[in-house]
Amino acid sequence: MLYLPQHIPCAETLRSEGLEIAEYDLHHLPQHAGLTRILLLNLMPQKAVTETDLARMMAHAGTDVLLLPVMIEGQTYKTTPMEHMQAYYRYFGEVASQPWHGMLLTGAPVEHLPFEEVRYWEPLCRIMQWADSHLASTLYICWGAQAGLYHHYGIPKYGLPAKRFGIFRQNALLPQSPLLTGLSPFFLMPHSRHTEVRRHDIEAHADQGLQLLAFGPESGVGLVASADLRRVFVSGHLEYEPYTLHNEYHRDLRKGLPIAQPEHYYDEAEHVIFSWKTDALQFYRNWVLWVKHHAHDNDL
Repeated sequence: MLYLPQHIPCAETLRSEGLEIAEYDLHHLPQHAGLTRILLLNLMPQKAVTETDLARMMAHAGTDVLLLPVMIEGQTYKTTPMEHMQAYYRYFGEVASQPWHGMLLTGAPVEHLPFEEVRYWEPLCRIMQWADSHLASTLYICWGAQAGLYHHYGIPKYGLPAKRFGIFRQNALLPQSPLLTGLSPFFLMPHSRHTEVRRHDIEAHADQGLQLLAFGPESGVGLVASADLRRVFVSGHLEYEPYTLHNEYHRDLRKGLPIAQPEHYYDEAEHVIFSWKTDALQFYRNWVLWVKHHAHDNDL
């Protein structure tokens, strides 16, 4: 069962897909034993889309999960109405003193900026520090992964000559990792980004316990984690539903932006191939169950 804020639009979407969804009062969070409590720090512009994508992953985890969307104090939003944020989100500072087990930290459309120039960089760093001492694991996604690697290890991001856009094979380098249990040795991952982190920078921090779990021959670094899995970094978007890249491609075409057709995504008839679904669900299930086991074992 997945617990979501009352009346959040994605709840009905997920119910229509046959998933078990319960709703809670945003200011009276469920506390029952065995509930794995996950924060969602959603920095993506189309917040309702990201809510749906990540809630779907949590709903397939095979255990009871409470997902609470949180926002950073003092921020304003260009593409999501403030009414939506106030109805379904809590400020991080309002809930940080409560018991939490894991956090999802998304990407953001700020790749062109140095990290220190992102307007919410300082509070984000404080949240990342808090997560290290309060949570069993934080899952950093796309730009969020780059931000986490830079904050925790000083690993830089590099600009790409063209947008890395499509579905790319990831070779599992440490298949014994609990995060890769049940995934294929060559799993697929959607990517949509203008920057990257590089393998040699990851491997240079092996003495700090940083591990490269998956690498793509075309897309580069795929999955990185600390040895204790307290920090997990995903360079792409396993959570994406089938048509996200399709919609993004046509959006950029309409805007006249330089964009190539997403690679390894369409069949010969130009139909979308949902090739990453099984491995995506398995990866997120692995992460949630890791959080559940280690959070409750250690009374986090």
